[in-house]
Amino acid sequence: MVSDQHPTSAKSGDEAPVVYVVDDDESMRLALRNLLRSVGLTVETFGSVREFLSFPKAAVPSCLILDVRLRGESGLAFQQDMARSGMQMPVLFMTGYGDIEMSVKAMRAGALNFFPKPFRDQDMLDAVTEALARDAERCAAERSLAELRSAYDALTPREREVMEFVISGLMNKQIAAQMNLSEITVKIHRGQVMKKMAARSVPDLVRKAEALGVEPHRTRAP
Repeated sequence: MVSDQHPTSAKSGDEAPVVYVVDDDESMRLALRNLLRSVGLTVETFGSVREFLSFPKAAVPSCLILDVRLRGESGLAFQQDMARSGMQMPVLFMTGYGDIEMSVKAMRAGALNFFPKPFRDQDMLDAVTEALARDAERCAAERSLAELRSAYDALTPREREVMEFVISGLMNKQIAAQMNLSEITVKIHRGQVMKKMAARSVPDLVRKAEALGVEPHRTRAP
């Protein structure tokens, strides 16, 4: 089966969110494409999981509308594969054969919503809006962490050591004694740490260190 991806959005720009649809029913793909396009969303539709996986995906907020029953494939099984592979895209399930057990299994596996066909257009649009907002938060958090990690990587080994002492709560004089440095040298290194990490205060530096998994330095006995 040939996938039917092509530009479908009134929006432009690299940050425009994308909604992916995987359903082997061409009429359903078309209906969803038209519905989502009507509110200005970018939509990419596919007739199979294989087609979806082979399509290059931009690093923008996105969500997947996935049919539970596909020809020769299981949407629920694919959702589990996504979780195992680390693909964190929010999933909205739809099915013409839904039941309570299937819905519970999908939700427990992380699906945001489950729609028996036919569904109300507004319900689907509301769910897609929520999914894209949630994924936008995830993308922003990942970008923030990447920037933080880049800033930490820019620290020299000595500055990283000073940072570990700072987040342990020591003053410059105490750090100088621990590192066998002059207090003025410690002050200079500390200033560089705060500048490079864009930390407004020691508590701010501590929060950033926790996000990076940087542990406070264990001080030696005087």
